[in-house]
Amino acid sequence: MDAFSPRLLTRRDALAAGLAAAGALTLGRFAGAADTPADSPYGPFRMGLQSYSLRHFKLDDALAKTKELGLHYWESFPAHIPADVSKADAMRKKAESYDVKVTGFGVVGFGKDMDANRKLFEFGKAIGLSYISCDPSPDSFDNLDKLTEEYGIPVGIHNHGPGHKWAKIDDIMAAIKDHSPKIGCCIDTGHFLRSKEDPVRAVEVFDKRIYGVHLKDVKNATEFKILGEGDLRLTELLKQLAKRKYNYNLALEYEESEAMPMDDIRACLKAEKKAAEGL
Repeated sequence: MDAFSPRLLTRRDALAAGLAAAGALTLGRFAGAADTPADSPYGPFRMGLQSYSLRHFKLDDALAKTKELGLHYWESFPAHIPADVSKADAMRKKAESYDVKVTGFGVVGFGKDMDANRKLFEFGKAIGLSYISCDPSPDSFDNLDKLTEEYGIPVGIHNHGPGHKWAKIDDIMAAIKDHSPKIGCCIDTGHFLRSKEDPVRAVEVFDKRIYGVHLKDVKNATEFKILGEGDLRLTELLKQLAKRKYNYNLALEYEESEAMPMDDIRACLKAEKKAAEGL
């Protein structure tokens, strides 16, 4: 499927070009492939965490545990870092003191209130986000068209579990296809599996409109598992992401063992390393 509408790109080319320089500072800090170490054991990806994996812990402890794991990228969920522009610089510096970059944020809601949505983008600009994962209402897309272009920060619709409005690949694509190419999908591999959808197909469908990946595994559409022990075609998923030069967060999100997740997270990371061999 062609994820881009030629008519849309033609209409937006001039605006996108005019905003490129303004957005360079926001995106350029973290979006380049050079930010991913060439000798990373995780392949050509910014391997990190969705900080929900460490939701049991307060901010400093969660950051310390991330450093202990040898990871350097966060998609922070709002309970760790509030979407408060007045605190953004202090939060960025705190994370960087643990050698962690907050390059993603979410999952947050977007509605039709332009001013409320703008506050999230102002926060994103202040802390240096390269994307926002979101659960938008359908009436938010027109102002998200404007805000993603204005701030140069793309948004990825996070697919939730079975029965949610964003559970299915084709429903998400139908919603975004006539909107800015900076509106895409944050692929949650576990929730797609729960919805009996193939995350590898999601990579193929959303292509260059993948803004965030929540990496997790599920067995029989019901049971969260350690990465590699469920039905996720992990090696093929990584191959397809690498083929597209995906360079946003590959954020492990482990939902089990809330109070004592570290051993399981290490097992997940080991599985990703093995799957990434030879990429």
